[in-house]
Amino acid sequence: MEFKHEPVMLQECIEGLNIHPDGIYVDGTLGGTGHSLEIVKKLSKKGMLIGIDRDEEALVAAKKRLAEFQNVTYIHGNHDEIQSILEDLKIEKVDGILLDLGVSSYQLDERSRGFSYMGDNPLDMRMDTSNGITAKEIVNQYSEEKLAKILWEYGEEKFSRQIAKNICKIREKKEIQTTKELVEIIEDTIPKSSQKDGHPAKRTFQAIRIEVNNEIAPLYQTIMQSAHALKEGGRLVVITFHSLEDRAVKEAMAELQGKCTCPKDLPYCICGCQSLGKIMNKKPIVASAEELDRNSRSKSAKVRIFERK
Repeated sequence: MEFKHEPVMLQECIEGLNIHPDGIYVDGTLGGTGHSLEIVKKLSKKGMLIGIDRDEEALVAAKKRLAEFQNVTYIHGNHDEIQSILEDLKIEKVDGILLDLGVSSYQLDERSRGFSYMGDNPLDMRMDTSNGITAKEIVNQYSEEKLAKILWEYGEEKFSRQIAKNICKIREKKEIQTTKELVEIIEDTIPKSSQKDGHPAKRTFQAIRIEVNNEIAPLYQTIMQSAHALKEGGRLVVITFHSLEDRAVKEAMAELQGKCTCPKDLPYCICGCQSLGKIMNKKPIVASAEELDRNSRSKSAKVRIFERK
């Protein structure tokens, strides 16, 4: 499958990585290779790109897209396990890590996987189809209370309780099996007057996808591991698309940077503050007006950058 979507905030991410031609870089969310392609173009033959993805089909597509480059190592795995992945590769430290936490273009295009609310496809939504709970299992087996909770927390869906209630009503009569069936329940639940801000199923599908793939809970630790895997001067660049993701990244980077609590008139630190590096942008970088016009996927994107000292 061809890469069809423009990578989100490409220039900002590439600049943020501050790429050295002979360096080792990790794309922890390889996806459609939009960012990876630009990284590997800037590398010499001595440089190396490690591309990680949970999705085996996406890895196959990525290998075709990057076939001309011989210095790419492909890993079927999860960026949450970046420390053990690098240990297996016998790599102690890297020069940069990019984490694009959005659903990849490959998965959006591959509608049969159920990530998209367009069409009529099986409810799956697993980034790694070799294991894990499916969206169908969540929709048909979670309690009404638990469904409402994830729709509210992960989707910020204000009609979460009503949607969860109606899902439970429908599934009593017949198992909900497809994206179309779920979309119809959502459309019938949300008042027409409240369906003007994008597709009415967008927030529910986002919430279920996050739950299926456990995208929030390990994120804080992933940022900590990634920062520890950097060489001196190495950069960690993270793109988030959800307030909970951004909060976890912000808090992890703040802890990594550390904060001295000593009085300013002391000549040296006595509070024991330890810092692994510095946050390069106090406020997250957001997409330019030009990118927002041409790339709707960048609307909620935020980029945070951390440099190891």
